[in-house]
Amino acid sequence: IMAIQTPVPTHIDLSTYPRAKHFHYFLTMGYPYVGMTVQVDITEFYHWQKESGVPFFLAFLWCAARAANRVPALRQRIKDGEILEYPWCPTSHTVAREDGTYAYCQLDCRDDFVPFLQAARPVQEEAARHGTIEEDTSDLLPYFYVSTVPWVHYTSVTQPTPIPADSNPRFVWGKYQAEGGRVTMPVTVLCHHGLVDGRQIGDFYRELDVTMKEIQQKHENGVNA
Repeated sequence: IMAIQTPVPTHIDLSTYPRAKHFHYFLTMGYPYVGMTVQVDITEFYHWQKESGVPFFLAFLWCAARAANRVPALRQRIKDGEILEYPWCPTSHTVAREDGTYAYCQLDCRDDFVPFLQAARPVQEEAARHGTIEEDTSDLLPYFYVSTVPWVHYTSVTQPTPIPADSNPRFVWGKYQAEGGRVTMPVTVLCHHGLVDGRQIGDFYRELDVTMKEIQQKHENGVNA
């Protein structure tokens, strides 16, 4: 089992926080979320993954988690009317089970890719065999929530959200598709608008491109894991 250390957050001083008015404004909303879906060009990453033979999902999850952790606003959470910022955030993703249901699997993506892959594979396999939708931790606040829809190349997706609203960013990606020599995949981001604007969501997609290039460059000669 991958032992995930709970990160310790710092408090944001709302008296100096530039988005304090926006934060309080969106706290009054019945649906305070902002999100978008982008058809991400994964052509080079796709070919690298095929040549390397690494699991597509875990490789892309590693890239997405590292990209999200590079955007401070995506590491912020709301608790008791205050804003906390975590130094890093782990992931909680859905894993398909043989009976047609799914389980949750929690991973720490801070390690370099090869040690991450070595640790993540058995954890994901165990979740597929014996996992449930009962989370392994009582403190879900720092997590990024991740789902996939590998059967559909979609243009939009609607995600369930709790009442009262939570502030964990949600990431979904679907089936990749080749067209005109390029490979694209829908990637959806949903965040609490009290913490995140379109600018920060744009930062995530930019960082996602960067992390995909980084993993290819670092492991261009293959992955031994």
